[in-house]
Amino acid sequence: MYLNIHNDADKVKTVMPPINRYSFRVPAMSLTAFMFSCLWVSGLMLGSLTATSQDLEYRVEQNVMIPMRDGILLASNIYQPRAEGSYPVILLRTPYGKPGASWGEAKRYTEAGFIMVAQDCRGRGDSEGEWDPFRHDPDDGFDTQEWIGQQSWCNGNIGTSGGSYVGWTQWASVTKGSPYLKTMVPIVPFGNVFSEIAYDGGAFQLALLMGWGAGVGGVALNPEKLQDAYSFLPLREFGNQFEPGVKYLNDWVAHHSYDDYWAKRGMGYAYDKVKVPILNIGGWYDIFSKTTIELVDKVRESSEDRMARRNQFVVMGPWAHGPGVRKVGDLDFGEQAQLNLGQLQLEWFQYWLQNVNSGVEDWPPYYLFVMGSNTWRAENEWPLKRTRWTSYYLHSDGAAGAVDSDGVLSLEKPGVESSDVFTYDGDNPVPTGGGNNLVGAPIGPRDQSDIEKRSDVLTYTTQPLTEPIEVIGPVRMTLFAASSARDTDFTAKLVDVHPDGKAYNLCDGIVRARYRNGMDKQHLIEPGKIIEYEIDLWVTSNVFLEGHRIRLEVSSSNYPRFDRNPNTGLPFGTDTELLKAHQTIYHDAVRPSHLILPVIP
Repeated sequence: MYLNIHNDADKVKTVMPPINRYSFRVPAMSLTAFMFSCLWVSGLMLGSLTATSQDLEYRVEQNVMIPMRDGILLASNIYQPRAEGSYPVILLRTPYGKPGASWGEAKRYTEAGFIMVAQDCRGRGDSEGEWDPFRHDPDDGFDTQEWIGQQSWCNGNIGTSGGSYVGWTQWASVTKGSPYLKTMVPIVPFGNVFSEIAYDGGAFQLALLMGWGAGVGGVALNPEKLQDAYSFLPLREFGNQFEPGVKYLNDWVAHHSYDDYWAKRGMGYAYDKVKVPILNIGGWYDIFSKTTIELVDKVRESSEDRMARRNQFVVMGPWAHGPGVRKVGDLDFGEQAQLNLGQLQLEWFQYWLQNVNSGVEDWPPYYLFVMGSNTWRAENEWPLKRTRWTSYYLHSDGAAGAVDSDGVLSLEKPGVESSDVFTYDGDNPVPTGGGNNLVGAPIGPRDQSDIEKRSDVLTYTTQPLTEPIEVIGPVRMTLFAASSARDTDFTAKLVDVHPDGKAYNLCDGIVRARYRNGMDKQHLIEPGKIIEYEIDLWVTSNVFLEGHRIRLEVSSSNYPRFDRNPNTGLPFGTDTELLKAHQTIYHDAVRPSHLILPVIP
């Protein structure tokens, strides 16, 4: 989770109506994201600390200590134009080490008539206090905005920017309602840690939270040791395996339902309290793909402020956690995928903070990259109003456990059919083979062919398409299944099978049986009982081209993206061994398991 609002000189030009005035290329933020995804870069520092203000074209005050409500002082660097006066301010709050005196963005923005403020989060860099991820950012962000707004060099207008955790620090404090905050540009952001980072479908996002959490907790692990660390049991003592121990890793497991602990680590789902224009930027393969859209979508639906409702914008590209690039995972999405995000942000800030007519008012609310056709699409709502929710039903003769089997996906409803069976073994889980990952697992679209050869992965595939099928929006699945265990997981993955046989993942999801009715309604299952499950596969935007096939994978693990279900039904995080579970998937007239795709005519 990285810091940057970088912009480089343009190299690649492309026409992208209606945002067709810009040149687009790979911004340096993608490199930053990659560096941190290797985990051991936990104190990223941008710029030089040796430059002096006399060497620069702007004024710099380093380590200005800004007081918080409890007396803790947070270190901030302030970059101002040489000319005296008051200016709009752009604030970044980061746990990765604030930029030094010589910072390219400081030069660029001060020349454009802005002041930049970069702050170390509590307990990080040169700031005082204890580092407890997420805990203090809502109040600290608000207090910082209030302090800045009252300084003589601020004209009363503040914008915020930055990516990932630095996107979180923006959403964390926006509902506090500082009158000085006028706009935000969060990149690959999130707003509520419990549901958007920690627990998805009831399962714990192991690689993301434990990998990232260990890294920012001072634990340096090479990739091999990181994989060993993921297998540690019991999960509730995960943080104890390191020296020194990382207590908050254990806390994240101990609090496996939404409580006061998590309420303090989120914006409180108070979308109605958001009253500023926001430009969210994300990617279809990012760890926050779903929430990047949902945050803005929910503000558009519920904000008490009419201006804020009308001015929520989303840009979604074919990216992982490093937006702006053309190649992600195994696929190259072409020059069209390369956005100069820095230019978008500058024009956004000029419009909302300087009253410059930069054309923002003409931007579409949802600017979406459609993979497959590799084109951009301007839309006015999410999901798209013209969506045809289309059910693709599972079929087989009871042998869908291999690619060359009879597992079929079609529009035809099932009749009398045999069920499919497989065994889930937590000691040999299905490996994470790409997708919405950041740390310790492959990222983006990857060929799933080897994974699909496993006997514990069921595949259901359409015939080759005679015409393209465009799928844009949320994807979900209804699954009828039984298990020999008292608790278990079921997973689903949407895959685009190319004519050469390579199968590239688009989106996926998981459901933990005991939390099938919600994280606040824990119910173990009766072994052998057939239960209807709803699996959220998040979101995608893809054209299945002519000659391609649509495939669904069904299994019970996706490790280490998600923790392994021990299948015991014991309290979460307490297991020290893993049991096997024998799973049965039903698809007949009475129990028609099916995938629901948002097909765009």
